[in-house]
Amino acid sequence: MRPDENISTTSGNTLLNKVPVGILGVGSYVPGVVVTNEDLGRHLDTSDEWIVSRTGIRERRFLPEGENTSDMCVAAALRALEDSGTGADEIDCVIVATFTFDQLLPSTALTVADRIGARGAVSLDMNQAACSGGLYGMWTAVHLLQNGHFRRVLVIGAEALSRITDPADRTTRVFFGDAAGAAVLGPVEEGSGVLSWSLGGTLSHAVEVPAGGAREPFGPEVVGTGRQFLQMDGPEVWRQVMTQVPPNLEETLKLAGRTADEIDHFVFHQANKNLVTGLMDALGQPMDKAVTTIEEYGNTGAATIFTVLDRLRGDGRPRPGEHTVFAVIGAGFLWGSMCLRQQGSGV
Repeated sequence: MRPDENISTTSGNTLLNKVPVGILGVGSYVPGVVVTNEDLGRHLDTSDEWIVSRTGIRERRFLPEGENTSDMCVAAALRALEDSGTGADEIDCVIVATFTFDQLLPSTALTVADRIGARGAVSLDMNQAACSGGLYGMWTAVHLLQNGHFRRVLVIGAEALSRITDPADRTTRVFFGDAAGAAVLGPVEEGSGVLSWSLGGTLSHAVEVPAGGAREPFGPEVVGTGRQFLQMDGPEVWRQVMTQVPPNLEETLKLAGRTADEIDHFVFHQANKNLVTGLMDALGQPMDKAVTTIEEYGNTGAATIFTVLDRLRGDGRPRPGEHTVFAVIGAGFLWGSMCLRQQGSGV
């Protein structure tokens, strides 16, 4: 059976939600260590020209020794709290999406909640959604906020991908960087916030980390095989993106009662800048509607959509009434999209 013959999907709009939910504030964090294409070319069979032409990436950030994923999560979370005017003690739930957690146990979400002072919050870890984790976390938050006991949910996407890519493998090493991003979600005025969403998935091993789980625990026999590192079939990733994301986006737009022409901003997961260009072409939309961070940060997994949104916010966008569509796809394959209308103010 081909992977795309076994697709699971779910979608809907939020018109019947008791509580309209939007993004109240965002924040992001990248490490200070800049790794350029020239840096990688010194020990890999690659060059700046090769990387830029195939990926659009010029540099990425790597975590320095002694810093971990949770450190980035905390930094991004504090910035999102400040941007939203929310105190840590007001957070009812902390969701952390990452597959590069500091350690298997204890919970990364609980670790972050404790460090930022959100000690009364429910802590949820979304460990295997990979590059889709940020959007899946927001989707979860929208549903949690329909419960009257929840008023503020903090969603964090973070990856330390430099720790899980083979330094000697140019097919993965050049693509990935480290970053964290966060968003505070809460109630907004009627007609604003999340309007619709669509999620889907199909089982594939085209992107995987074979060793390190219960099936193949990490040990001396794994060393030297490279099976503890991220492995990726690039052509299959491209095929899945171009096959699954456009119809998924169209479904979300249909449910929101909007067309692509009515969308002001497209916030994509960015595995490759050429993919972003391909998606915008497929939608018949100009590239100036799609802000990118991949040139400076590379593919930052679950953090990506938040780094893009943070850049938009730095430019004073989206403005009240503007529409933003998020679209992601990651290992699994898991994909999804969401349409939001920017509120005038939170409540």
